[in-house]
Formats: sequence, structure tokens, C-alpha cells
Amino acid sequence: MFKPTEAFSSFSVNNLAKAKEFYRQTLGLEVSETPEGLELKLGGRSGVFIYPKPNHEPASFTVLNFPVDDIGEAVASLKGRGVKFEHYELPDIKTDKDGIARGPHGPQIAWFKDPAGNILSILEERSAD
Repeated sequence: MFKPTEAFSSFSVNNLAKAKEFYRQTLGLEVSETPEGLELKLGGRSGVFIYPKPNHEPASFTVLNFPVDDIGEAVASLKGRGVKFEHYELPDIKTDKDGIARGPHGPQIAWFKDPAGNILSILEERSAD
């Protein structure tokens, strides 16, 4: 049914100018503007499309994950740029004082929000020592 192609994902924001500044200035991503919205270049050939939506409601789930080599370093760097990390105290997700979930399985992960309230994450895969 589907042929191999460069698929892409998209999500909405309530203020395109704030989103552009956040993704370009705060996160340091390559952002291009189109008449319909913003395109984030994330490596490879495909990207993410961000479009304005007047009645935007933030996603209640993670819309974008950024792999990092060192989660502690990445959290510190983003905090220095004004990013606030989410803190969770749930049965299956607990974050430390820096907002990092360091459970026994899976990646170490920290969540934060963009200006529109969408949930993003940075994650560090655990090495198979």
C-alpha cells in the first residue's frame, strides 16, 4: 500500500513566531518558514512540520524526542537557555531533582514543553555494558 518514502510528522502551535524563536534560538535547530508553517530539519531527509492552529490544544503526550549523548549535560545546557523541565512522581515514572527519569529499564529521559505547551523530550540510550 505505502511505498518507501520520506514520511514526516506534524503538530500544531498557537503562536508561530514564538515557536520559530524557541526551536531556532533555544533549541538551536534549523527552521525554515513556509506559507503554511515551519519546517524543522532534524537530520536525514525528512523533518517535522509545525503549523498554526487558532484553537490549539497542547498534546498530552510526547510529540518529539531528541536523542542526546549525555542527558545531564543536555539538561544543564537547556536550563541555561531558560527551559524548564517537567517533574513526575508517578508509579511508573519518577524524575529526579533535574527532571530526569533514570529508571532501571529503557533510556534516561527528561521532558519539557515548547511555548505552545507541547511535550518534548531529550533521551540518552543506556549502553549495553
